[in-house]
Amino acid sequence: MFQLFRKSENNRKKPMDPGNRQILVITYAFVLIFILLIGYLFIYTQFYSEDLISNPYNKRQDLYAKKVVRGQILSRDHEVLAETETDEEGNERRVYPYQHLFAHAIGFTSHGKIGIESIANFKLLTSDVYIGERLRNDFAGRKNPGNKVVTTLDVYMQQVADVSMGNRSGAVIATDLKTGEILVLLSKPDFDPNTILTNWDELNADQERSVLLNRATQGLYPPGSTFKIVTALAYLKEHSDPDDYAFDCKGSFTYEGNVINCYHGIKHGELDFTKSFAKSCNSSFANISTQLNRRSFKQTCNELLFDAAIPSPYSYRQSTIPLKSSSSIGEVMQTAIGQGKTMITPFHMNLITQAIANDGILMDPYVISGIYTAYDDPVKETKPSEFGRLVGRSYAKKMQRLMEEVVQTGTATKLKDTVGYTASGKTGSAEYTTDKSRSHAWFTGYAGREEPKIAVTVIVEDGGSGGDVAVPVARNVFDAYFGRY
Repeated sequence: MFQLFRKSENNRKKPMDPGNRQILVITYAFVLIFILLIGYLFIYTQFYSEDLISNPYNKRQDLYAKKVVRGQILSRDHEVLAETETDEEGNERRVYPYQHLFAHAIGFTSHGKIGIESIANFKLLTSDVYIGERLRNDFAGRKNPGNKVVTTLDVYMQQVADVSMGNRSGAVIATDLKTGEILVLLSKPDFDPNTILTNWDELNADQERSVLLNRATQGLYPPGSTFKIVTALAYLKEHSDPDDYAFDCKGSFTYEGNVINCYHGIKHGELDFTKSFAKSCNSSFANISTQLNRRSFKQTCNELLFDAAIPSPYSYRQSTIPLKSSSSIGEVMQTAIGQGKTMITPFHMNLITQAIANDGILMDPYVISGIYTAYDDPVKETKPSEFGRLVGRSYAKKMQRLMEEVVQTGTATKLKDTVGYTASGKTGSAEYTTDKSRSHAWFTGYAGREEPKIAVTVIVEDGGSGGDVAVPVARNVFDAYFGRY
């Protein structure tokens, strides 16, 4: 009996040594980390391989370029915007037939890559022609033809925008608000990508004009009165019946020692909410700002993607707004009229305009409609998709009526008597220096025949009045669109 008891005691498992337990835990942790790293690497290579290969630091690009002739970039009408020419000795040269016209939209491949040359780099250096042809070319030591990239860009509309801007600096963006297609993306001043190699040092050193900067997506500007779209929306959310609003504009507004002047000191007289927006009265909107809850105002800004990532196929700078619940009333008044420290890109302003015109829904913007082989066989085609709702439908409808009134009786009457379509929008004149006589000219709006179809945003640096300078540019772009579609 005693022996049986001793035997059963011996069969019991001895407790694990604490040191061994720690080693086992560390081993399991390393195994788990290794499995996670393998999983991450698999997912990244499967779903983000294009980003990996397109990275300018990835030397695999050179290997692709040795085996594939970089493909063409085409307009929506299949006009050549970029292609590779090869001479009798086999030397390749990237050619841009429209020279400066699509400088920022299409980009270049020398001294790094920008524009679609960067966005579609992987596809342009990939050949999806029949595998038999690829094998024959490989055995013969010949390069395979790269895929074609078909864009959403409209050559004629881009030309009209370019001519309308002339030698002035700024940007023009036109988008199909129902699909998200980018039809026009123009930045001025521009350059000729055909001569980028010889002119690089000069262009790169020109800090004053910043020719290489894509002002459409990377230029940050005070929005001026176009920001009243945001302020008006915030007010509508807090006041169910804006028809009760009334204000007597005497050319300026003073509140708690803070003074806001109307553009050029214009006295607008008796105004309701709609006329305040249509006439772009700074004094009235400064008064409106004193009635806004700062937290709700900031929330509206956030819903419209300020201080947030925006959907964009192009690299961009983030729009910013310094508004806080602790902001002084002076800061709130400046913010409400689009001045102060608020900054926005023209592309972001276009997105806000699209959402309002599309009953609150923003479509995912895109500039590549499809990828095709060198022989036009489809590889991948883009389908429109929703980014999400930025504005409630009822509020979007109210904003549409306000923006319509701007054209009918307000600061954008140069868009009133159009043929074949009707337009709505908002102008702006944004001060950017201590010299109050100088301002950037803004317009952002949309147009359609029976319903809104296209959104256009224009900024002319140091242009002065948005109604006088930016609106005519937008009208020419609208005319070009409705003359073609």
